[in-house]
Amino acid sequence: MRPMLMAFLTLLVALASPVQAAEQTTVLVTGANRGLGLEYARQFAAKGYRVIGTARDPQGATELAEVAARVEALDVADTASVAALAQRLKDVPIDILVNNAGMFDRSDVSIDKVDFAVMEQTFQVNTFGPLRVTQALLPNLRLGQRKQIVNMSSQLGSVQNSDGRWYAYRASKSALNQFNKILSVELGPEGFVCVVLHPGWVRTDMGGAAATYSPEESVSGLIGVIEQLDSGKNGGYFDLKGNTLPW
Repeated sequence: MRPMLMAFLTLLVALASPVQAAEQTTVLVTGANRGLGLEYARQFAAKGYRVIGTARDPQGATELAEVAARVEALDVADTASVAALAQRLKDVPIDILVNNAGMFDRSDVSIDKVDFAVMEQTFQVNTFGPLRVTQALLPNLRLGQRKQIVNMSSQLGSVQNSDGRWYAYRASKSALNQFNKILSVELGPEGFVCVVLHPGWVRTDMGGAAATYSPEESVSGLIGVIEQLDSGKNGGYFDLKGNTLPW
């Protein structure tokens, strides 16, 4: 009896293991060919999640292909591209959507430097892109168990903390924060948890070499926040340590 009891206890431990549970969890990360997106893909995959990573040029996303279960073509600013992705993923459950793809043009440091074409492009990628992808993949998310929508924002989107500069980027993230709040109210009754996260100042192509955190440090913290999400955090605005940020 004793060997049988030990075998039974071993099975219970295995079933309770976070890695075992994560094997049943699918996460889709946009903009996953480099920077934070690629690090998300690496760390989620290392934890046993099934990763679907997107890139505008999937053929060139060789590092992503090494860790992702699927690499899909996606330009979040292109309605046809988003629709095509949704068609290819039809009936595929997605537990966690990480809207990570983004852009940051730093030239608009004053009103005379504002380029409205660049601002429009920034909103297409940073604001409309996440909403566009969420709308298209909502059937997949409804099939998933976790029903989590993670929109990568920034503390620069905080109106309260704004200290000027960068009209397009700041405004695009502030608008994303509002979109997320609206989604959280609409989808919360279905069990969804929708949040906006600030990754910290990270040493990526976007953040620059002088930034505070490495991609590994930032994403490790962010995934820790994601794994602790529950209904009480729906609609929230958090940093990589789980602290609430002011709107």
